[in-house]
Amino acid sequence: MSKKTKKDILAPDPMSDIFTASMWSKPKNQPLLLSFINGVLSDFDQKPIITATVQNPFNIKNFAVDKSIILDVRVKDEHDWLYDIEVQTGWHVAFPNRVLHYWADMYASQMTRGDLSKKLRPAISIILTSFPIFPQLKNVHNVFQLASRENPDVLMTDHLQVHFLRVAEVMKQGLHLLEDIRRDLRDWLNFFAFAGEKNEREMAALTQNNPIIQEAYAELQRFYADGENREKIKERERFLMDYNLGITSSYEEGEAKGKAEIIIRILSKRFKAVPEGLQSRLMVLADVDQFDRLADVALDCNTLEEFMSHLR
Repeated sequence: MSKKTKKDILAPDPMSDIFTASMWSKPKNQPLLLSFINGVLSDFDQKPIITATVQNPFNIKNFAVDKSIILDVRVKDEHDWLYDIEVQTGWHVAFPNRVLHYWADMYASQMTRGDLSKKLRPAISIILTSFPIFPQLKNVHNVFQLASRENPDVLMTDHLQVHFLRVAEVMKQGLHLLEDIRRDLRDWLNFFAFAGEKNEREMAALTQNNPIIQEAYAELQRFYADGENREKIKERERFLMDYNLGITSSYEEGEAKGKAEIIIRILSKRFKAVPEGLQSRLMVLADVDQFDRLADVALDCNTLEEFMSHLR
């Protein structure tokens, strides 16, 4: 049997959605799950919860990497409030809308047919991202709610909360970004950002010997010591990369088609009939940025021949 090379070794990654789903689904790790959720809530000046019951337990042995697009952990507390925790490692253009879709699915799951009188409870999404997002915002922990544009202090309802934890920014810019984050959440963000590259002693020092984070670190090491787990993670990473590339490609194709139709409409308004050949050439263009230039030409040109010269 050949010895393993460095390329065969998969570095522990606390931002693997398979790892987090596995860690938080274990009943023995409920203290870890409670600590994380309460860290998020306390940083938003909300009361801690007492129980956290996982509604969709994860079993890695039965997990098919190409079946589940999202590996979330759905939780219910003692007041029947709902929480959905997601780890996201790949950006795609539909990501923000997809987050809202999954929140809506969680919220609507409280209602059953013929049970319209049931009291709805708040639903809270918690998203950890390892890619840059919302660069116009400075905080690592950002919360989105339904608020009045005129007065953001007035909420339409407190039932919608979406928390984004921008782990990528911490990885890139360093610990100073966490100075205003409360201790419990700060320790968890340190774990997600740096546990993969630090040893146990360094991690303990970083989190001031927080026993919860020490146990999370031990879970990370145990998980990646299992060869089958490592293979699942490799397969999962390949699948997610292909999936996200597919979404981006489909979105750009749709965007290109829409812009082509706008240009054809402009030309039709200005020159009445637009030859089918010209329409076909516009519809097969793939460069989205080129359409912005052609839209300006369509508005300013004097003849269709002039427009076509720019198209060539």
